[in-house]
Amino acid sequence: MAFPRTTALEFLRHAYEQNRLAHAYLITGPPSSGKQVLAAELASLVNGTPAQDVFTARAREIFIARPESKSRRIVTAQIRALERTLQMRAANGRRKVAIISDADRLQREAANAFLKTLEEPPKDSLLLLLSAVPEALPETILSRCIAIALASDGQVRGKAEEQKLVKLLQQAAHQTTWRVQSAYRLAQEFQHLLRAVREKVKFETDEAFKREQTRYKDTTDGAWLEEREEYYKALTESLYLQRRAALVETLFAWWTDVLRTSNDVAQRDIPVARQETAALARRFSTAEILRRIRSLEELRDHLGRNIHEALAIEVAFLTTFNA
Repeated sequence: MAFPRTTALEFLRHAYEQNRLAHAYLITGPPSSGKQVLAAELASLVNGTPAQDVFTARAREIFIARPESKSRRIVTAQIRALERTLQMRAANGRRKVAIISDADRLQREAANAFLKTLEEPPKDSLLLLLSAVPEALPETILSRCIAIALASDGQVRGKAEEQKLVKLLQQAAHQTTWRVQSAYRLAQEFQHLLRAVREKVKFETDEAFKREQTRYKDTTDGAWLEEREEYYKALTESLYLQRRAALVETLFAWWTDVLRTSNDVAQRDIPVARQETAALARRFSTAEILRRIRSLEELRDHLGRNIHEALAIEVAFLTTFNA
């Protein structure tokens, strides 16, 4: 589950106060999710360095490794240097903090070298790995870190998308009679919402790639930029699928609330639509509600198997929102 950065920090603060902070964390999330900010805040908490100074030369007992070679990789020499500094005794009782930015850019040899530090961390040390693509890290590293997934700004905006969908569903619930035409129209509205999501995600990832091109075009080789272009294409699709899944889950939440009302269960996932879901509970039997939920389960299954998106949505909506 992905958390807002502020929520994740509160969890970590509580663990620190209870003396239950782990020795290694993998902070993940897409660009703009606040991975570096969270790392700075956590380092400040345990080390005393002001958060705004953590990634500067003013920091003490804080060691940073980030991609610096021409190929934009973190090389073994950087990891060896970091390990040597971690072995030194901290001044004034400070806790030593190592931060590896873009940990997925570790060379294989560098990752293997860092594994020993993860297995036997130096005394009074905290290891923080940051990555937007944790899948690229070796399983041996993943298994030795506690993962903290951060929600992106896109997920926050996703709440607005889900609210738009709820309003569409509320409008549909107020229709006295459901017909094929109305179900098809609702399916079109849902697809229009998805197109807007895809366009927004693509714009954001295109802008992020342009910023990298501007920043690194004179200090990296062409192969790295080509690799990053492919990365952002994959990221665009991944973020879109996440937000599409959230909208499908909103459909599930809607019909689950209808089912709960039908069975006199007080809990609601969408309390703002309590009146509309109650009206549908009176209109349909439990068997009819369950049939609609099963149709949404088929939609989720079809989308997961890459069946044609528009067709899968139309079929599901014609079953779910038809009399």
